[in-house]
Amino acid sequence: MRAALPFSTLDSPGAEAQPGLAPIGILGGMGPLATVDFMRKILAATPARCDQEHLPLLVSSIPQIPDRTAAFLGEGTSPLPALVSSARRLADAGARLLVMPCNTAHLWFEPLQATLGLPMLHLVDAALGEAVSQTPAGAAIGLLATRATQASGLYVQRADASVRWLMPTPDELARWVMPGIQAIKAGDLAQGATCLRQAAQALADRGAGSLVLGCTEIPLALDAERAGLPVIDATAALARATVAWALAQRAAAPVRANVPA
Repeated sequence: MRAALPFSTLDSPGAEAQPGLAPIGILGGMGPLATVDFMRKILAATPARCDQEHLPLLVSSIPQIPDRTAAFLGEGTSPLPALVSSARRLADAGARLLVMPCNTAHLWFEPLQATLGLPMLHLVDAALGEAVSQTPAGAAIGLLATRATQASGLYVQRADASVRWLMPTPDELARWVMPGIQAIKAGDLAQGATCLRQAAQALADRGAGSLVLGCTEIPLALDAERAGLPVIDATAALARATVAWALAQRAAAPVRANVPA
């Protein structure tokens, strides 16, 4: 008897035997609610008319992966070994694409992909593509993200040099952004929204034409109406990119002829 896998799996039986239905591995738990939100957005982005037309997903939601911001700032353990361990479970279960609904975890994207050798989609690239297309010409893009994501230049370094950015000040990060993210992780979405709305307003007042929600917790409490300006939901952008990849694989798969036995 096959042992039960030590993580959550959502899969359609026989998915690997069906052309074009390559299981997608979701490397989650960072945080757990953000992982569930990402799965919901994949479902919303999929043009399915019945259960069988949805994408087969394998989900590894391990909240015990070390804190990414603390690790980047030299205040905690590297998450890379735990990320590799979680991702290998997905690969061993048959995942053919890996995605991580966590912005800060993408600081370890390259070594993780090199270790696994599987295709991966970069969340920041997906968000940037939508941000550039949705921001008025000449306007700056505001970024709400963790201290590590902001300090590392994760978004700035992957964007075109012509993109103008507005970031929260160190005081705004300490007073509103990080407390807002932490409140959401603790389940207090109302408090998270209160904090993040103030951070968004500060960026809007300084001239941001749009706002990238660059932490997967933030869209759980902040939207365009609350922010007061157009937002780019990085989680939703990755979900749409994931669905597009899967549909392209499905379209490229050879059609099996029905041969009588």
